[in-house]
Amino acid sequence: MQLRTTAAKLPSTAHLAYNQAHEKSRPSGIATAMHLLISLLRTLGWPVACGLLLALLIIQQRPDWVGLDQTPELALSNDSPLTSSFSQAVQRAAPAVANIYTSSNTSPTLRDYAEQPGMPARRQSSLGSAVILSADGYLLTNNHVVAGAEHILVALKDGREALAQLIGTDPETDLAVLKIDLPNLPSVTIGPENAQRTGDVVMAIGNPFGLGQTVTLGIISATGRNQLGLNTYEDFIQTDAAINQGNSGGALIDARGRLIGINTAIFSQSGGSQGIGFAIPARLAVEVMQAIIEHGRVIRGWLGVEVQPLTRELAESFGLERAEGIVVSGLYRDGPARLAGLLPGDVILRIDGQPAGNGRQAMNQVARAKPGQRITLDILRNGQPMQFEAEVSIRPSFQG
Repeated sequence: MQLRTTAAKLPSTAHLAYNQAHEKSRPSGIATAMHLLISLLRTLGWPVACGLLLALLIIQQRPDWVGLDQTPELALSNDSPLTSSFSQAVQRAAPAVANIYTSSNTSPTLRDYAEQPGMPARRQSSLGSAVILSADGYLLTNNHVVAGAEHILVALKDGREALAQLIGTDPETDLAVLKIDLPNLPSVTIGPENAQRTGDVVMAIGNPFGLGQTVTLGIISATGRNQLGLNTYEDFIQTDAAINQGNSGGALIDARGRLIGINTAIFSQSGGSQGIGFAIPARLAVEVMQAIIEHGRVIRGWLGVEVQPLTRELAESFGLERAEGIVVSGLYRDGPARLAGLLPGDVILRIDGQPAGNGRQAMNQVARAKPGQRITLDILRNGQPMQFEAEVSIRPSFQG
């Protein structure tokens, strides 16, 4: 067996002397270059060092000056991992979420008169939330928060308060528009349209139980929820972020602090949050607000027809192979659909070429049409396909 060492062989004395003599005879180009480099560093060393220190200080204090994002958790892509904090998102949106306090005078009941004759009218108070949508003082809240209120007080997160003017309401979407007159108002940023997906992280900001502004965290449980019997026009975002009494009219925001919905209702058997809350999409809420500001109310298209789902049993009775369409169950007298020639029992298959999948979808489609616009209705009557043209009218107000 042979042993090998990792040490290098030492040169002989004669060899060393030869190498030293040879080095002295080499050109001194490398040495000259090194000398020049050292001289340059001695001359520029302090300015360079000071410049580097100044650059590091600027990057640390003002990263936005050099194009760096100081809040990386707000710049997440759709595929980025979940951030550990949403404080920056909350800081962006929270100043634009206000507390709402309303009051109204009520007359005593017969019981009150019987027990305490001459008792004066009582004052009732309720509370909710609202979202500032523009710097000139327009706010959105729920209609049920301000319904019947004589005075509406808006309390901002920064401590300022102001009496609000009720610009208008839309009970069919449960929305109301308020106006306050204060300087330097914050406003929320609207999220992109139709960008919400089931599983997205969301936060609800509001004033539950009058405790003050509170933030709860959850995800989007579902989108496009309807047929809940809450409003005439329903297209809710469902979330498990806790929404309680007082949250109504508050903001549902995404992980970047952008408004995606107005918190409206909860599904609960106890009165408290059970992880099923509903918010009106920001897109719909903004459309309602703009219509109220411009016209004083929301103008919707209307055909004057009542429909019911086409069940499998009804489809078989009509001789249809598939249950596609909606059945006309009633018509308003002198309504556009009746004037166009529709009759109860007709099956509406398509509206302006779009399949009439269900009554809610069809009603929303007609509501988006402009009054005076003519639309085509493809129907089935007694097994025979027919086509009618109806002129869309303005939907009447069905407020009680």
